[in-house]
Amino acid sequence: MISEFEFFHGAVIARMLHATQQTMTVAPNSEFDNASYVINSDIGVYIKYSSKRMSPWRFSFQKRHYEMISEMQHKLGEMFIILVCNDDRAVVLGMEEFQQVVKIDGEAAQWISAARSRRQMYLIKGSDGELEFKIEKDEFAEKIFGLTAPIPESVEPRASLC
Repeated sequence: MISEFEFFHGAVIARMLHATQQTMTVAPNSEFDNASYVINSDIGVYIKYSSKRMSPWRFSFQKRHYEMISEMQHKLGEMFIILVCNDDRAVVLGMEEFQQVVKIDGEAAQWISAARSRRQMYLIKGSDGELEFKIEKDEFAEKIFGLTAPIPESVEPRASLC
């Protein structure tokens, strides 16, 4: 049986792969944390997901989560937080955006909320503030890989594995 985290993380990895249209390596960052990955040996991603059906989606960050995020940023330099909003889409936050809405050096648990109306961008709020701008959906190509081509609305599989 596919676990819930494998389902959501697999969707993120597939969308990243289709965004780049290039060979991409994905490695787990830690055997102790199944949410952190290293992409192409030099880009860190930390994936959180919400299985809530509708907006707003809320994501909690415990001290161990933001310690892992800080460690990865220090080690790799480039670090992104990806918030999977059930089957709606994924929100990509750079570290600057992440630090605007949560206190990464805090002791207490932190939270981020992603909300959007139909055909709108995401409004991001956190326990330490709110972004002054809205975030586009699925900005993998632009933010993570520095590309300008957006992900197609629907990606058709090239061949069936069944």
